[in-house]
Amino acid sequence: MSEIQPLMQISGLKKYFPVGHALWGAPRKVVHAVDDVSFDIYAGETLGLVGETGSGKSTLGRLVLNLVQPTAGTVRYRGDDIHALDQRQLARLRGRAQIVFQDPFSSFDPRMTVRAIISEGMVHTELRTRVAREQQVRELLRTVGLTAQHADGYPHQFSGGQRQRIGIARALAVNPEFIVLDEPVSALDVSVQSQILNLLVDLRSEFGLTYLFIAHDLGVVRYLCTRVAVMYLGKVVELADSRALFERPRHPYTRELLAAVPVADPARRNRPRRVLEGDIPSPIDPPPGCRFHTRCPHAMEVCRRVEPPLRERGERHLAACHLE
Repeated sequence: MSEIQPLMQISGLKKYFPVGHALWGAPRKVVHAVDDVSFDIYAGETLGLVGETGSGKSTLGRLVLNLVQPTAGTVRYRGDDIHALDQRQLARLRGRAQIVFQDPFSSFDPRMTVRAIISEGMVHTELRTRVAREQQVRELLRTVGLTAQHADGYPHQFSGGQRQRIGIARALAVNPEFIVLDEPVSALDVSVQSQILNLLVDLRSEFGLTYLFIAHDLGVVRYLCTRVAVMYLGKVVELADSRALFERPRHPYTRELLAAVPVADPARRNRPRRVLEGDIPSPIDPPPGCRFHTRCPHAMEVCRRVEPPLRERGERHLAACHLE
C-alpha cells in the first residue's frame, strides 16, 4: 500500500481549544483535543477510528474536512493542503468529501422537507434544473432503502434509522469519493444498526467510496473496517490492518478495549471479562510520558517520563509503547 499515493495525508495535526480565562498573566489553559496525529488514508479503504469518549475522534473527523481549523499540522487531500484552500477551492472539496453525523436530526433544518435537505447541495453540481434534481432525489432515496414518497416528509416524521438513511442520501447527493462517518449507528437499535452497516458496505462497493469510520463499538469496527487507528487522549496509539489489530494488538490500551468487549458465544460465557479501570485524564492537563500510563497495568518508570513514538511493530502495524 505504501507504493500507492494516499487519498488523504494527515501530518502533525493538532487542535487545542482554549478554555476559561487567563489570570494574573498566566497563559490561558487549552484542551488538547487532537495532539500531533499523523496517518494516511488510501482510496477504497475504510479506516476505523476508535477510542473512548473524549479521545478526540470527532474533532479529528471535522479537522480532515476543514470544518474545524487546526492549531498546527496539515491535511492534504490528493496533494492539496485543505486548510490553505480559498472559498472556490473549498467548495470543490465539499463535492468530493462529505460527513454523516451520529444524530442527523440535529443537523437537519426541521422546516425543510427531505427533498430540500437532499437537494440543497445539488445546486453546486451539474444538476442545474429542478427536474434533474428531483429525479436524483428520488433515485438517492431508493438507493438508501427509502421511497420517493418520503421526499415530502419532514425530519421529525421519521425514525432514527430512516433519518440516518436520509443523512447518507444527503452526503451522496454531491457524488463524493470520501465520507467521514461520525458514529453513524451508535444511537440506533441493534437491529437497525445492522441494516445501516450493510447499506454502507453496499454503497462503498457501488460508488467506490472511501470511509473514515469513527466509532467506539469494536464489533462494528471489526465488521466494516479494513484498517483501524486507536486514539487515546488526543493521540493515535496504535494503527494496523483490522485483522492484525484484533488478533494481535500491540498496545496495552487496545488490549484492554478488546478484553472489555462482551462475547456472544455461549461456550465462552465464563471467559473473564476485564473492565478498564480509572477515568481518562483531563485533556487540559494530560500526564507526561505515555498518556496511558496512569491506567496501564504494565506501566514502567520510563512510561511516566518519556512519551513513546508511534513506530513499526510488524508489517504495517504501528504502536506507541515502551513494552516492545
